[in-house]
Amino acid sequence: MSKKILIVDDEVHIRLLLEQTLEELEDAGVELLVAENGEVGLEKIKSEQPNLVFLDVMMPKLSGFDVCNEVKNVLGMKDIYIIMLTAKGQEFDQQKGKEVGANLYLTKPFDPDEVLEKSQEVLGLVYEL
Repeated sequence: MSKKILIVDDEVHIRLLLEQTLEELEDAGVELLVAENGEVGLEKIKSEQPNLVFLDVMMPKLSGFDVCNEVKNVLGMKDIYIIMLTAKGQEFDQQKGKEVGANLYLTKPFDPDEVLEKSQEVLGLVYEL
């Protein structure tokens, strides 16, 4: 069964940057999915059940916190690894992220190498570079 990564962000350039960063994982059979807001993201999480989700915090309709809380605490999908992406790295946000069940917190602008390494680690993909 192929592994899936879902990118949920309302900013086109962030989605593209993440897609470009992660596209080499497609060679290992990883499927990349995208959603342009929290509502669509939540639907895709329910239907596709990705292994890893990059989730923007500040989005229209449903915030990343709302989506994460729904996935982890309401639906009980604890095995989905959620990385929250935010432009603000304040302690309050990080605490809130932990409360709703986020596994990790990355502040924008993020380091593409870090994103790729973390994705490989979460998906259990180890490459000889």
